Amino acid sequence: MSVVTPVEKQFTAYNAHDIDAFAACFSEDFTSWRMPSDEPALRGREALRHFYAQHRFNNPALRAELLSRTVMGNKVFDHEKIYGMGDAVIENMAVYEVQDGCIKNAWFFFAG
Repeated sequence: MSVVTPVEKQFTAYNAHDIDAFAACFSEDFTSWRMPSDEPALRGREALRHFYAQHRFNNPALRAELLSRTVMGNKVFDHEKIYGMGDAVIENMAVYEVQDGCIKNAWFFFAG
């Protein structure tokens, strides 16, 4: 399995608003950060599942567009545009660390 596989699967599931397929791409002990914070935004697959079910996938207008992808070792860097979270398009750089076929950590850098 390529390091890109779980990242590509979660991206597809995100746009399909498929919470089960989305959550399956992340490790049980997944952690995410919204940079520049030192504190994790989410810890654990179940926290991720709950957050996205309650605050993202309930929004039918939500979708992401992949602008570019770079792979370095076990990290995948996705430059994205997020639509449907208000009037403005949100630009984001997501860094996914993949271990054992799942996304173990993610860092999100938002423009502006």
